[in-house]
Amino acid sequence: MRCQKNQTKNTSLMKRIIYALILVLWTASGFAGNGDGYEIKVRVKGVKNGKCFLANNYGDKQYLKDSIISDANGNFTFKGKEPLEGGIYLVVLPGRKYFEIIISEQKFSVETDTADYVQNMKVLGSTENELFYHYLNYINPRGREVDNLRKRMDKNKDNKDSLAAIKSRVSVLDNEVINYKKTFMVEHPKALLAKVFRAMQEPEIPDFPRLANGRKDSIAEFNFYKSHYFDNLDFSDDRIIRTPIYHNKIKQYMTSLTLQIPDSINKEADYLIEKARASKELFKYTVWYITNTYETSNIMGMDAVFVHMVDKYYKTNQATWVDSVTLYKIVERGKTLKPLLLGKKAPNLIMKDRFGKIETLHNVNAKYTVLCFWDPDCSHCKKEIPVLKEIYDQVKTHGVQVYGVCTEVEIEKWTKFIDEYKLDWINVADPTLLTNFRKTYDINSTPILYLLDEKKEILAKKLSIDQLGDLLEKNMKMKINFKREEKEKEKNKAQGNAH
Repeated sequence: MRCQKNQTKNTSLMKRIIYALILVLWTASGFAGNGDGYEIKVRVKGVKNGKCFLANNYGDKQYLKDSIISDANGNFTFKGKEPLEGGIYLVVLPGRKYFEIIISEQKFSVETDTADYVQNMKVLGSTENELFYHYLNYINPRGREVDNLRKRMDKNKDNKDSLAAIKSRVSVLDNEVINYKKTFMVEHPKALLAKVFRAMQEPEIPDFPRLANGRKDSIAEFNFYKSHYFDNLDFSDDRIIRTPIYHNKIKQYMTSLTLQIPDSINKEADYLIEKARASKELFKYTVWYITNTYETSNIMGMDAVFVHMVDKYYKTNQATWVDSVTLYKIVERGKTLKPLLLGKKAPNLIMKDRFGKIETLHNVNAKYTVLCFWDPDCSHCKKEIPVLKEIYDQVKTHGVQVYGVCTEVEIEKWTKFIDEYKLDWINVADPTLLTNFRKTYDINSTPILYLLDEKKEILAKKLSIDQLGDLLEKNMKMKINFKREEKEKEKNKAQGNAH
């Protein structure tokens, strides 16, 4: 928890930017194209005078496209002047029950029953949905049988003969499904369902020569898997974005198959975005997803990915779906963060101490400099700054200095706090607001801690007191005794259990 007194402006800025991006992504995809519109007639036995919705998948979320109230016999029609973009949609019924349909054809009808949406489904005028429900009626009973077989496996763990028979049946069912999908992809190569099946296929890893020690070459296998991970995904088909497939694929690739350091992430982001250029929709979503994921990451240093995305795709006007106001905010955010990336030389600060003496950040002679922004009125600062003092007293003779910046302008409160807690480090303030330090250092709460090396390059930022203490211990190879927050929580929890 940090204090945010009069400092929520920057924090809410990115929330508004992110929301605007999501909204733009949705609305831009929802009103594209001209045509005769869509007309989907639906009848659901068991629904009476209920409000029904049509929603579409987009990435990992669903968005409302239309709504209507059914008649007493469960009849209702979704109708609009603009055609719907292709993809997997949801027909949501009263009670939040739903069934899925594929939008490819724009005018068709479906009829089903609440007793079993899949088994009772009848389709007229849509080949894609006929194929879709033929598959669902094929796969559902086999899925139920496999679930029952797995339960039997749990009950027959000690019976080798039964276990072998059950595993054999599961294997037969798995192979039947695999063959069904292979046949489907051959017979209906352009169907959305075929492209989903294809995209779900894992790369087949060849047999690589074993290493000298006889073990498998796991590095070669991983590199092959990663380089062929997207072989079966059709990046040219916009419809893929309106299925759950694409989001899950890029998330897996960027978080599990990519080394989580900014340079590696940036390289793979560019690779993936270039592939996604084949589809306007996939390109748009990919740029947004990577930008949003790493700007909002809690992992220190990942803002470097956000800055990379801003520089390469937003500042160069490639994010054509973003309006000018939102684009300006995103670019400005990137400009703020760029000088504060790990490894960059910290922006200089020239401020006066309580006696009017000028103290320059870059002139601080120390192996490590803790740059601390704090507020004497902040309740969290009142708890954390004394702990920082505990740390400082133990390390100040080992080449550590604190450059403490008071973020408020009330001199009396500032000096009173300094005296009360005996803060004998460099204490400075900017009561006349000449330095613009808040924007320079992205100060939207307090306390904010940066750790700088002797060249004043940023080693770490936005640290908690615990993180700072641990980092100094590690870098200085010395034990520091201070009130660690996590240990205090454990102590309090233990005391609570004892009572």
